[in-house]
Amino acid sequence: MIKLTIVTVTYKAAATLPRTADSVLAQTHRHVEHLIIDGASPDTTVAVAEAYKARSDAAGNGHTVDIVSAHDYGIYDAMNKGLKRATGDYVLFLNAGDFFPAADTVETVIRNGRLEDMPSGEWPAVLYGDTNIVDDEGRFLRPRRLSPPERLSWRSFIHGMLVCHQAFYARTDVARGITYDLHYRYSADVDWCIRVMKEARRRNLGLCNLHAVVVNYTEEGQTTLYHKASLKERYRVMCRHYGTVPTFLMHCWFALRSLIKA
Repeated sequence: MIKLTIVTVTYKAAATLPRTADSVLAQTHRHVEHLIIDGASPDTTVAVAEAYKARSDAAGNGHTVDIVSAHDYGIYDAMNKGLKRATGDYVLFLNAGDFFPAADTVETVIRNGRLEDMPSGEWPAVLYGDTNIVDDEGRFLRPRRLSPPERLSWRSFIHGMLVCHQAFYARTDVARGITYDLHYRYSADVDWCIRVMKEARRRNLGLCNLHAVVVNYTEEGQTTLYHKASLKERYRVMCRHYGTVPTFLMHCWFALRSLIKA
């Protein structure tokens, strides 16, 4: 059976973790590993996580929950810890507060990715889907403005991060050797996704559009709170991968498009 590893990074997330945990617990797919990587939270986050683990163990649904709480060097360092511990066939990073839209979301990912119809060596390097934006209470606001292209490649992200990080399922054997770059404070996820897709191209592996909403993303987050710094850092990421001139010209187009729409 196909196994999915979900990594949830937490720090002082006692209020937001339950929504994420409940949505994972509700998944009907039996082979789910949930890694909660906590940054030594001083609040009750770990207690909330342990209570969730107890409920999951008692449910007998085939899920496993593993909790690690220790000092780290930020969210991307914690994600690297989760990536190193992942044992599933695919790995997904689901932030505290974000959640699956339905109990059969993981089953939908596997079914729409047609994973059971092909040998594991031929599985796509990335499965990707659509994202809905929700508010702090988990209420639907709108579909994400940027939507996934029918055919995704590493070059696609020059047009922006067309796939939300939480809707990006990476094949673990492809992704494990590609760590998050800790030189980036806000946009290491963009860089990581691009590098995973570059590795997919190197291995001649596909990227599969799931044609389904696979995550509800909570609008407020670190990138939102530090929007200007995040944009500057993302520009650096794009220059690294696409070159300075193409990145500059693309951002000129972004600015022109905004003026036209205004």
